[in-house]
Amino acid sequence: MTINILKRLHHRKPYLLIDEVIEHSSQKIHVTKLPLLEEHYLQGHFPGAPVVPGAMMQEMTTQAAGLLIAEYYSPVADYNSDETKGHALGVLRTIHHAKYKSFARPQQLLHIKVELLQQVDNSFRFKGSIEVEDKKIMQNEFTLINISDEKLKGV
Repeated sequence: MTINILKRLHHRKPYLLIDEVIEHSSQKIHVTKLPLLEEHYLQGHFPGAPVVPGAMMQEMTTQAAGLLIAEYYSPVADYNSDETKGHALGVLRTIHHAKYKSFARPQQLLHIKVELLQQVDNSFRFKGSIEVEDKKIMQNEFTLINISDEKLKGV
């Protein structure tokens, strides 16, 4: 079963960092991203040697985990990011650790893999990784929470 990324995530271009869902279950998700040289986050990072910023790689794993939450752990049936009001799903709460082993460059297909480690109420702890050609270039562990969209909007 395919996940409709735009239906499940609030993110939109230029900040949507997932291109395709490869596989998913209630515990794991595998998505891809092909960064293009034109991406906003590659402009000036770094001139003559563009690499994907570590913060954007963190966000890629966070968005993948948010997609898993919206698909399997939404507090409402058939969550739709454009229509369902009252909920902000998968908001970053904590980055427990992150390790960057190599660089991600434009035109390298990034395989983003995230696994749910623990769920307690509306809090979800994940471990994630990004691979290029079967080589792990980044790994992290983080917690996302589901909150009221009023908090997201500052109401």
